[in-house]
Amino acid sequence: MYVKDVTVQNQVGLHARPATFFIQKANEYKSSIWIEKDERRVNAKSLLCVLSLGIVGGTTIRIIADGADEKQAVEGLVKLINSGFSDVE
Repeated sequence: MYVKDVTVQNQVGLHARPATFFIQKANEYKSSIWIEKDERRVNAKSLLCVLSLGIVGGTTIRIIADGADEKQAVEGLVKLINSGFSDVE
């Protein structure tokens, strides 16, 4: 299991379009991946689950992965979040 905390950089947070990019990236990995916010953990590969957390800009979340490529998964998702999703827009 590999875990890392990251603060969401973009103003709108993980809503609609950024959340879609996040989920697409998460689905590139074989590992099981979760996002945790305020003691609530959801599947990072599910749009509804991610949106249900209501993550806004400035929120610190925890990304957790478990599996063969867990470190790459977490680091890749952290990099995406730290970019403010500028890589994909």
